[in-house]
Amino acid sequence: MKKIALILLIISTLVSCDDTLTVQDVDNKIIPDQNVSFSKHIYPVFQVKCISCHNATNPDGGLDLTTYSAATADFNVIFPGNPDNSRIVWAVEGDKPPIQKMPPIGYSKPFTQNQMQGLRTWITEGALDN
Repeated sequence: MKKIALILLIISTLVSCDDTLTVQDVDNKIIPDQNVSFSKHIYPVFQVKCISCHNATNPDGGLDLTTYSAATADFNVIFPGNPDNSRIVWAVEGDKPPIQKMPPIGYSKPFTQNQMQGLRTWITEGALDN
């Protein structure tokens, strides 16, 4: 009986250890004003808000955001050092027609102000693979 209880406890613990990020997780995480990291700050936002459409299998608009190298492959999308010339910033901020605002309504919550500023800062700092 003790073995069964122990096994059930272990299974319960493993099942509850779901580390899948949610929109709430990334929306509650504050991106710093400097030293923005792709892996710690930017990629988690991409993972939750972008990758369902912009992935290697289905790169909507030709954009794959599943890896650093794929995301930064086109300088028109992410222009290191210059967020004002980066189409990803235009899309997230939604103020440069004809670029469509991303993510589209109904797919995910829009980027928060902090996430938009974090993306700008990361690009300004050189869009590093950090």
